[in-house]
Amino acid sequence: MKKHRLRNFFIWTGAIIGSLIVILGVVYLSLPKGPRETMSFNDPHLADRPPAGSAHFMAATGTPWATRAALATMEKGGNAVDGAVAALLTLNVTYGEAASFPGVAPILIYDAKTGTVESYTGAGTAPAAATIEKFRTRGWTTVPKMDIWSQLLPASPDVMISILKKYGTKSFMELSAPAIKLARDGFPVHDTMLKNMNLSIVQRLGFAILMPYNAQVYLGGQWWRPLYHGEIFRRPELADTFELMAKAEQDVIASGGTREEGLQAVRDIFYKGAIAKKIVTFHEQKGGLFTAKDLASYKGHFETPLQGTYGPYTIYANDTWNQGAVVPIVLQMLDGIDLKSLGHNSPEYINTVIQAIELAMADREAYFGDPKFVSVPAKGLLDLRYAQQRRKLISPGRAFGKMPAAGNPWKYEGRASLYSPVDIKAISAAGPGTQVGKDTSYISIIDAQGNAVSLTPSDFPQTPMVPGTGMTLGNRMNQFRLDPHHPDALQPGKRPRITPNASMVLKDGKLFMSFGTPGGDTQTQTSVQVFLNVVVFGMDPQAAVNAPRFQSFNFPDSFAPNVYKPGTIGLEAPLYQSVGKQLEAMGYKIEVGGKLDNKYGAANVIIRDAQTARLTGGADPREESWAEGR
Repeated sequence: MKKHRLRNFFIWTGAIIGSLIVILGVVYLSLPKGPRETMSFNDPHLADRPPAGSAHFMAATGTPWATRAALATMEKGGNAVDGAVAALLTLNVTYGEAASFPGVAPILIYDAKTGTVESYTGAGTAPAAATIEKFRTRGWTTVPKMDIWSQLLPASPDVMISILKKYGTKSFMELSAPAIKLARDGFPVHDTMLKNMNLSIVQRLGFAILMPYNAQVYLGGQWWRPLYHGEIFRRPELADTFELMAKAEQDVIASGGTREEGLQAVRDIFYKGAIAKKIVTFHEQKGGLFTAKDLASYKGHFETPLQGTYGPYTIYANDTWNQGAVVPIVLQMLDGIDLKSLGHNSPEYINTVIQAIELAMADREAYFGDPKFVSVPAKGLLDLRYAQQRRKLISPGRAFGKMPAAGNPWKYEGRASLYSPVDIKAISAAGPGTQVGKDTSYISIIDAQGNAVSLTPSDFPQTPMVPGTGMTLGNRMNQFRLDPHHPDALQPGKRPRITPNASMVLKDGKLFMSFGTPGGDTQTQTSVQVFLNVVVFGMDPQAAVNAPRFQSFNFPDSFAPNVYKPGTIGLEAPLYQSVGKQLEAMGYKIEVGGKLDNKYGAANVIIRDAQTARLTGGADPREESWAEGR
């Protein structure tokens, strides 16, 4: 009898479950899955394009909409900084899954009046409650990727207001108008956005369960429905946020306030006013770490950029709160080697450049961190004698096989080493998990007066967005380490050593090139290759960004869990076909990318001729990047 009842129970249970599956299947099949409203447009992804040219001003950014917002701003009398802010806000709308408002925004600015380059700290800081001990109590050995605790205090509103006060001429209302219009009217989903948000149905369902507001923003609340190329995508709540900021400015100006007081009101409503309250309330509800004091006390600052040389060229980078100084460090090592005689992208050329990169990355791992918290031997790292010493370690014909040891730049500063380089044996070899949005973007602007901006905005919707605001607070705390002995160790008030960075070059003291790229740890590697393509091999900017690329993985990844792949490099498919076997014979393990693969960066470049003031630009077909002049 018991067996009979048990058998009946299983039969009925199975029938009920089967019926539910059938009903759910029918419901799912009846749900709309095709594209919503669509529009046609010429997507520049993978499209051939000539170098851009202009005798006046130019923008090269991550999307055509951002480029044209910058150009429209300069046509109305704005300068490079005004154009950069308009482009940044427009990128936050049209490429928000990679360069979100209000994320990181490392920047370099060239002032044509003084002939100087200035850097601004475009990375937020850890909140006061963020300690290694606190993270470890939750069982974490690295900062998690998809948790509210990985959110860094926002930086870009501070960046925008600070640079507009010092260098800009336009109001926030004017500069935000193109972004607001696009956010309300919509823009077509482009190839790279589609790739970034290309989640399986299971991933979309998980995304909707774990982060329902994010799914509302990016999937229209319909997890069963994928995005489609050309589908009209809108960001109305982000438009509301921008309008709230613009209104704060205009209220001050209407009551007799100055332009600067109006800009300050924009900043205040974000860090102290209505927007700050929404952020803090959300963190309180979700068990986050942000407090009103964290936001109100946040501030960035202008700083003298780091610099190195390559022949008559001076290469500028942000300070060591990001990885940008790798570019001049590598180029100083390569200066003095006859790279041209090796042949562009020949096996020995790639081996030589890769080894210089790996030597610099070893020093990045050992020494780079927020210089307000750790003593960084930046002067020694950029000393020409140190470059000469490191250059001697480059081995023709054979790979290093593992990450080389860090050098001793301290002696070129006249002091002993303050700490030992990190032992990378403990670095995790686990792979990354699901990506929800990724990459970064880039903005380069040169105006008619010769002022220039190089700006690399980033952040992804991989942590909960602030409901009702359209804002993504990102996960940049993920680039901290939970090792107290590491120079990039998490501390309250500290900036992580972020990957986004800006680059700029002067030649014989005059502006020569503004350039940069998205791409995580490959950013500095791409910048080195693009620079050498232009300077050593005489390529125009478009040819320089089109050329096939390589990258090294022979160091810990900057994102937790800090994957390390000893002796491994990546080659885009055309390079592997031409030189892959020779490089394998040198001892390299090779991962093969696609042709024009954005995992190898998506660089934008503008070059200014010092004699004629003529501008020439290149935008990378690996993404929707677009260069245009007027």
